[in-house]
Amino acid sequence: MKFNYQARSKKGEVQTGTVEASSREAAILLLQRHNLFVTFLERAETRPFYAKKIKIFERVSKKDVVNFSRQLALMFKSKIPLVQALHSIAEQTKNPSLREKILIISQEVEGGTRFSQALSVHPKLFSSFYVSMVKAGEASGSLSESLTYLADHLEREYHLASKIQGAMIYPALIGVVVVGVLVMMMYFVIPNMTKVFSEMDQDLPLVTKVVISLSNFMRAWGWLVFLFIAGALAAFNRYSKLGEGKRIKDRVLLRIPFVGSFLRMVYLSRFAENLSTLISGGIPIAQSLEITAEIVGSDVYQQIVFEIKEEVVRGENMSKILARYPNEFPPILTQMVAVGEKTGTLDQSLMSVVNFYRNEVERAVDNLLSILEPVMVILLGGMVAGLMGAVLLPLYKMSSF
Repeated sequence: MKFNYQARSKKGEVQTGTVEASSREAAILLLQRHNLFVTFLERAETRPFYAKKIKIFERVSKKDVVNFSRQLALMFKSKIPLVQALHSIAEQTKNPSLREKILIISQEVEGGTRFSQALSVHPKLFSSFYVSMVKAGEASGSLSESLTYLADHLEREYHLASKIQGAMIYPALIGVVVVGVLVMMMYFVIPNMTKVFSEMDQDLPLVTKVVISLSNFMRAWGWLVFLFIAGALAAFNRYSKLGEGKRIKDRVLLRIPFVGSFLRMVYLSRFAENLSTLISGGIPIAQSLEITAEIVGSDVYQQIVFEIKEEVVRGENMSKILARYPNEFPPILTQMVAVGEKTGTLDQSLMSVVNFYRNEVERAVDNLLSILEPVMVILLGGMVAGLMGAVLLPLYKMSSF
């Protein structure tokens, strides 16, 4: 059973969350083990509808997982026992959803479950790569190093994603402003100007006629156009996340100039880094390839990596299989893999490729930042200028007579 609770820590801080237990008494005992004094406890089924909806705002971000990994690694280095470290992190965690997961994990570990196994119960939070690295750290006695690497790895991906999102904020704001201006002109300015034009004994330019017709259409059917576009975008978004739709989307994206080359570098860097790390952690290459395929981020690359895994199990060299896909895996990567296979240093060869592609990705993002803003300003400014020109051109012609 699940129970919603409110409790106070030793420091007097109020904490809320959900805990799994066989009874109310067991739930209270479990929370007391985590140094929490229970002030309120109820069955989760009685939770109000509005309270369930608020969970949307408690989503665990990648940054939260980075902080969790970093804190746990530091506590391990300080020789703090795992269960005690998890208790301490749970008390300091502000995100209720993450705190709930940490409490559940600590309960499992305290009951004798391996840490990696307890993490695997939460695949949305901890990927198969994360769980495998923890498992390798447990086996080799280097769990602290594994957690430190995972924190660094996730932080790099978080930094890259944040950088790209940040690059899109300014153009998105410009787009919103321009769309707002266009809507105002279509619904208010142009209809008023149409009355002026109708009083003019003059033939209007073609571009002005087109703009007036577009304004009339938008005023009459704009709501329907909006609903159609919103529905089409929602349908496309759903289709592109499922099965064949996702595969088609991934193939199309890889063929778009600049976007395709950028994504290819991201996928290659992710493929090489994850595979190198798993192999160096002592995980068999077939299992490493399977895990890498699941987290590479593209259905196109996922299918190829799964094929590589099947061929490697049959005894084929990985470099020979990569050579069959020169568009997805460039010669530099194939050659480095071949060298690593011959010398027995595949993990090191892959990591050297990672450093190359990581620098290329950073350079590509910087180039994107430098050209995206002026291009968006020119394009959107041109749209507004064209619309204004269509409105002002008849007035200019009238004043010239």
